[in-house]
Amino acid sequence: MVDITNKNTTLRTAIAQAVVKVSKPETITAIKNDTVPKGNVFAMSKAAGLLGVKRTPDLLPDCHPLPIEFTGVEYKIDGLEITILFTVKTIYKTGVEVEAMHGASVVALNMYDMLKPIDKGIEIHAIKLLKKKGGKSDFRDKFRKDLTAAVVVCSDTISAGQKEDKAGKAIIEKLKSCDVSIKEYVIIPDEKDLIQNKAKAFHEQGFDMVIYTGGTGLSGRDVTPEALIPILDRRIPGIEEAIRSYGQGRMPFAMLSRSVAGTIGDTLVLALPGSTNGAKESMDAIFPAVLHSFRILKGARHD
Repeated sequence: MVDITNKNTTLRTAIAQAVVKVSKPETITAIKNDTVPKGNVFAMSKAAGLLGVKRTPDLLPDCHPLPIEFTGVEYKIDGLEITILFTVKTIYKTGVEVEAMHGASVVALNMYDMLKPIDKGIEIHAIKLLKKKGGKSDFRDKFRKDLTAAVVVCSDTISAGQKEDKAGKAIIEKLKSCDVSIKEYVIIPDEKDLIQNKAKAFHEQGFDMVIYTGGTGLSGRDVTPEALIPILDRRIPGIEEAIRSYGQGRMPFAMLSRSVAGTIGDTLVLALPGSTNGAKESMDAIFPAVLHSFRILKGARHD
């Protein structure tokens, strides 16, 4: 089963179809007049589909169990063909394409079972996904490819050569995967003046992003928020909330981090945790979606 623990929860929708083709007009008439011996074909087949979609992960070993929050079944009759449109919605980390196709298939099979006593020439075909929405690709946006970033590691021990930096490198790896160019990577001690000076200098040099890691905890030397907040033009609370919410869902101490997000002019400034996992999860929480901010910050420069 694919690991989806790093994914964000979004509204996911999938619409699938199946086509049931009968062999004679009398079958369609019986369906419309509700004279099929086994009962109301549309109502019973819909019920079967609703039950079937909930059992998808029981039958397909790689499907994740997930909350089915909406199912809808529509029928369209065109001559001897009945098109089934099956819609599934969920708010979860993975999509519902297979669930929608399974639901449509079960509806079609139930129709076949109910109609076979009166029609021996029924066919089922054209089972396919028509539309899906809500996954990562729907929120990828047309992000710029010329964005630049500086990564600043704030740590007394790392700057003294007593410890290896892993958090900063995790941030760089994520930025590269989002086509952001890393122009500066520096390691400094936990000193307010140094932290502030780096942010101001990188802004003056025209960097699009300055991302700090470290110094967001509660120890006496954790001063990154105190250094950055006074020089920010604007805070972006939604980014900070997203980081902490994502982290809290994965470990109970994420609420203690004092991550910061804001802007200096049109430069985005982020202060992330100094632990490797904290930095990585923070980046996973907001990238690449946070790059959408440059539509506004950079305006006409957007590609």
